[in-house]
Amino acid sequence: MGHAAPLRAPDLKGAVTEAEWEARVDLAACYRLMAVFGFTDLIYNHITLSVPGEPGHFLINPYGRFYDEVTASSLHVVDLEGNVIRRGDPDNGVNRAGYVIHSAVHAAREDAACVIHTHTRWDAAVSAMDCGLLPISQTALRFHGRTGYHDYQGPAIDEVERQALVANLGRNDALILRNHGALVCGRSVAEAFHLMQRFQTACQIQVDLMAAGAGIVRPSTEAQERTARMFAPSSNEAHVARNGQKEWAALLRRLDREDESYKC
Repeated sequence: MGHAAPLRAPDLKGAVTEAEWEARVDLAACYRLMAVFGFTDLIYNHITLSVPGEPGHFLINPYGRFYDEVTASSLHVVDLEGNVIRRGDPDNGVNRAGYVIHSAVHAAREDAACVIHTHTRWDAAVSAMDCGLLPISQTALRFHGRTGYHDYQGPAIDEVERQALVANLGRNDALILRNHGALVCGRSVAEAFHLMQRFQTACQIQVDLMAAGAGIVRPSTEAQERTARMFAPSSNEAHVARNGQKEWAALLRRLDREDESYKC
């Protein structure tokens, strides 16, 4: 029986700017938390984060590590053309599908500092429903009118698809990739993770309800619109609820109690 080689990564603390290091630690924490919450698919999927002060450069995970193996130093910096600018993990490179999807969003949306792509059993199920994400829970209503849909065209490795993908995303918080999964983008790691956790919960509620076979009670149109407005980016009430900073601080405390190795 073969044995897996130990994971290697240079210690980049002190070798990159303080701002980049903080971004690396934040992003590594996000990968670990996605694993904690079960929003992973083996070594697949990606979370990317713009490098502070370096337009067109973003951090991405090494393709071959589980999310709970990602560390700050293992992350790669790539540009919008897929070139590795600074290498982290010396043994695991960059997945082309991750570059194609994420570079398209980073190039089109300056406000999308952090982009999370998943295919969990819940978002993949909802992505294959002709009804899409239904406004049947308060959690789902935060995405009401702010979710795009992108039809399946095969594995996302074709750069030609990028134009259609960003057009379907538009200025929305979330994008359902039909027969595939989901994507959210935020102005920070904290906001993006918060949006993804809420999105996954909304999908879980819908899948569970449909599996139960019970009748669906929908909020009134007025209630749907009022709730959606409260979570709109321009809403004062939405500022704290959207940015996820309070939740992020609590999540980091939990992560630090259990395993601080993501900071390496």
